[in-house]
Amino acid sequence: MIAEFRGTYGFLSNMSYSPITIGGVHYFCAEAAFQAVKLADKSARKQFEMLTGPEAKRLGRKVPLRPDWETIKVDVMRWIVAEKFRQNPEMRIRLLMTGHHELVEGNTWNDTFWGVCNGVGQNWLGKILMEYRDSI
Repeated sequence: MIAEFRGTYGFLSNMSYSPITIGGVHYFCAEAAFQAVKLADKSARKQFEMLTGPEAKRLGRKVPLRPDWETIKVDVMRWIVAEKFRQNPEMRIRLLMTGHHELVEGNTWNDTFWGVCNGVGQNWLGKILMEYRDSI
């Protein structure tokens, strides 16, 4: 099992530098792209363009969520993850090199939806990464 996305496996984190273009906007990382898509107003998404992952996450907590966000966020994450690895082939190779290991987004910040904290969590990011890895 790969129990956290740090060090050697830091590239699995949405916070890692992974240039990605979504809807004509260029982001530094998957986290910025994901947070930007929370906005229904596509022109407002550019405010995430030059942000690091932590900066984008902070701003994403302050923006008005599109009305359908809770029902689409997992599918949006699937799309963003697929684009991250499609647009960054060296990362795709590294993902494939994780083999059949279970990928767990272990964290200490109590994210039990996208990851696992203190053994508790749904690990949606890990599941999506494994789904994508299996698909390629």
